[in-house]
Amino acid sequence: MEGVGSTAYRRAISLIGGFDEACTEFLRVPKHANCKALAKHYDPHVTAPIPQAAQIMGSEPLLLAEMASELEERGAPRIDLNCGCPSKKVNGKGAGASLLLEPQLLHDCLKAMVEAVSIPVTAKLRSGYNDSGLFEENILSASSSGIKFLTLHPRTKLEGYKPPCHWHLIKKAKEIGKIPVVGSGDVTTPALALKMLEETGCDGIMVGRGALMNPWIFHEIRQMLENIPCEISWETTRRYFENFVESVGEKAVSQMKQLFNFMFQRPELLPYRREMLRGTYSSSSDVFLKNMHVIEKLYG
Repeated sequence: MEGVGSTAYRRAISLIGGFDEACTEFLRVPKHANCKALAKHYDPHVTAPIPQAAQIMGSEPLLLAEMASELEERGAPRIDLNCGCPSKKVNGKGAGASLLLEPQLLHDCLKAMVEAVSIPVTAKLRSGYNDSGLFEENILSASSSGIKFLTLHPRTKLEGYKPPCHWHLIKKAKEIGKIPVVGSGDVTTPALALKMLEETGCDGIMVGRGALMNPWIFHEIRQMLENIPCEISWETTRRYFENFVESVGEKAVSQMKQLFNFMFQRPELLPYRREMLRGTYSSSSDVFLKNMHVIEKLYG
């Protein structure tokens, strides 16, 4: 979700809501980081009244602990350690998914964070780096550190986002770690959310790309699981896009097209996707206005 799940996007989708908590993009904590200055990039109120957790990334236990403490002071309700980012630049510096190559370091980073704050500390993991050979060891290392829960995207760093997504590993992580596990990966419809719950027994679901494709997905999942009525409003959907445009600015044509690129992957909108991507636009609001009639087919 890096680059897409931006502050602008989280602020916009909070207008539609339906989710229990949001989480920031990762804040990189490099060696010799000025944690107090870095923490100022975090604003706990972006998705208010929905809580917004803070995610950080790094591989220096003492610095991660210091950063967690600074974020707690700024009002973070939860601190998450990113142990799954597949970026070559990130992994080349010992952070993200590269932590999965060193289970003891993974444990030490999380334990230092847990001991530094009074709020929940959690971790987002993949199933491994090049393969899942250290999967069990990583789950045990994370779960024994004192974290409240872990989120598992059951693909390796090498697999990226390619199918298939190995949901059976979510169930295995629950059995190994004996702490709550949140499932992540390929939940793009309410039916798939239900399927993940039934197949894995996970304690919660994290939705990323599915919400980019359909900003009402959280309400639709609640309707399916909790029988809470979902009344889709075109006016609210329109405000969602307008708020995004306002946040990113009129010059951010590429960011608006990126958001629409995800939404136009829905089967109902695929026929319009190429035209949208090839279109010439003068501003980010122009992207929305020229494609508004298409989006309204879904939510009007």
